[in-house]
Amino acid sequence: MGNKTTFTDEEVKRYLRHIDLEGVGPEGQRKLKEASVCVVGAGGLGSPVLLYLAAAGVGRIGIVDGDNVDLSNLQRQVIHSTSAVGTPKTESARKRIEEVNPHVTVECYNMFLTRENAEEILSKYDFVIEATDHFASKYLINDVCTEIGKPFSIGGVQQYGGQTITCIPGSRSYRDVFPEAEDNRACQSCAALGILGVVPGIVGTIQATEAIKYILSLGQLLTDRLLIFDARVMSFNVLQF
Repeated sequence: MGNKTTFTDEEVKRYLRHIDLEGVGPEGQRKLKEASVCVVGAGGLGSPVLLYLAAAGVGRIGIVDGDNVDLSNLQRQVIHSTSAVGTPKTESARKRIEEVNPHVTVECYNMFLTRENAEEILSKYDFVIEATDHFASKYLINDVCTEIGKPFSIGGVQQYGGQTITCIPGSRSYRDVFPEAEDNRACQSCAALGILGVVPGIVGTIQATEAIKYILSLGQLLTDRLLIFDARVMSFNVLQF
């Protein structure tokens, strides 16, 4: 494979299904290994995002979260275990990622994203995934990524459904689609309204897919489109902007 990033025999076997896949292949797997993704939030959405990015072989993954694991998280935050209750989510997630794929470099930021630290952290990565349950964080990530020209995915879940959108330079941003929070109920987190445990798993997996597609320049991203999922009727609707 020349002077480019190379793979050990173990890695070739690990990623064989990607290497054999048309549209990925050895070059695509090399792109994944050389890529970096920052995931803000290691909770319900962040859990499947982190697990699938690590399994796919994304070489460097940043995790930003200032919370500790709580027993009530385990109903949906599948990257964490009972033994991790009370420990920082970033460290719990890092340990699980290293079990999934020891070839991944994990960078932990045991803090919450703020206007003061957001640009410094997010600018270090190729793609950003917003996986929080706070509207303020969604707007913050949208604004900072838009300012520095960073591609990103934003996801949200509540009760039985969720939605996600991908934004790249030149496309509509999250703020373009949602200029302001619609009402107080919409701004409440799953802690207030509840959440079906599998829902963030579905939406988060879609976010991970978008990041991988971006890295591979594969297919069509959810740019200028909002995907809406409703588990009660098992429907996926896409709104075009």
